[in-house]
Amino acid sequence: MKLKSINALQICAIFFLAFTSFTTNAQEVKWLSWEEAIELAAKDKEPKKMFIDVYTDWCGWCKKMDADTFQNPEVAEYMAKNYYMVKLDGERKEPLEYKGQTYKFVASGRSGYHEFAAALMQGKMSYPTTIFLDEKQQMLSPVPGYQKPKPFLKIAKYFGEDIHKTKKWAEYDSKTE
Repeated sequence: MKLKSINALQICAIFFLAFTSFTTNAQEVKWLSWEEAIELAAKDKEPKKMFIDVYTDWCGWCKKMDADTFQNPEVAEYMAKNYYMVKLDGERKEPLEYKGQTYKFVASGRSGYHEFAAALMQGKMSYPTTIFLDEKQQMLSPVPGYQKPKPFLKIAKYFGEDIHKTKKWAEYDSKTE
């Protein structure tokens, strides 16, 4: 009987160690609200670019991108180093103020949309859409749809490393893996 409990204890310890080593490899993404990101950008001597994940609670592809792409250790590390990472609910109910303008929720259909999300997505209400802004919160590009980790990282580096200033996307895309 004692032998079985030792083996059970050892098995539990192995599972515990395996689980903790697995979870320590995952990069925890620190998402900011739009307001928090704007505040950080204003305080930082060298502000980062901004990345906005526009999602909805009902969007399955948004959840898949959260799990597959944003939790990917390489993606999470690169994004944390180079961008303020913002989560923005495309159906946010609370008003949002930016540059003297107030953006509100607009009821439409079964739910509605937030005017700020619509402005960022240039009126193309597709979820998920990822938005890349420069250090002064000027639009670099919206990128609609689910992105796997490797293609997403390629896009993030294109804007994050200012490659977009010297190369068109087609040229960059054809020369990188």
